[in-house]
Amino acid sequence: MKPVRDLAKEKIDRIRYVCTDIDDTLTRDGRLCAPTYRALWDLHDAGISVIPVTGRPAGWCDLIARQWPAEAVVGENGAFAFYMEREKLMRLFHPSAASQEVTERLGLIRERVLSEIPGTRVAKDQFSRMFDLAIDFREELPDLGLDTAERIAAVCEEMGATAKISSIHVNIWIGDYSKVDMIEYYLKVIRGIDPALQKEVVIYCGDSPNDAPMFQRFPLSCGVANIRPLLHLVEHPPTFVTDASHGNGFIELATTLLGNK
Repeated sequence: MKPVRDLAKEKIDRIRYVCTDIDDTLTRDGRLCAPTYRALWDLHDAGISVIPVTGRPAGWCDLIARQWPAEAVVGENGAFAFYMEREKLMRLFHPSAASQEVTERLGLIRERVLSEIPGTRVAKDQFSRMFDLAIDFREELPDLGLDTAERIAAVCEEMGATAKISSIHVNIWIGDYSKVDMIEYYLKVIRGIDPALQKEVVIYCGDSPNDAPMFQRFPLSCGVANIRPLLHLVEHPPTFVTDASHGNGFIELATTLLGNK
């Protein structure tokens, strides 16, 4: 990984979209601080579109799309993208998002995880979800640790689900979609951009193992500094990394982009 300050001006000049994780990339200890929120506005005001990409639920994404300076938000690990158009909330769902059968299968997975792995609990934001299941291992106390998160993921995968470990939850879903798929689907369907052919227009910023597919797909990728202790779990590390962690790292990335415009 190279320092983000080494990002060349000629590459920065092509960037039109900053796609970013939320938890522990924009936030610290679950809070979005004022300077980080200001950085989102600074990017927006400079004509760089921000697209948060998160495992967080539809209810949260509804608010983010309406109230943040965001072009769109990809939620529940790629099940959908919410965006505003002429002051109206628009919702774009991935073609393989859930069915009643999927809901029933996720219920069985939930019962097995909670019964077999001590201390596990459903995430407090589950009531706002449409398509996936989130098991909390670190957002609330006690912190169950990454070993427990890996056990949770293994059980879910054994039952035929996709399971990805974030910095706070294990997100579980059934369907042929991912965050990468939905970023590309949104850009292609709504903005007429094919990221497979125009990868230089996107930079992705994240902090955890479940960001690895985005780091792999987009040549311009950046980790905030708190990714360093997790690198042994990140199959495809980011190209660049910030000196600062959490939201301050995102500010560092935004400052780099804006300082070279």
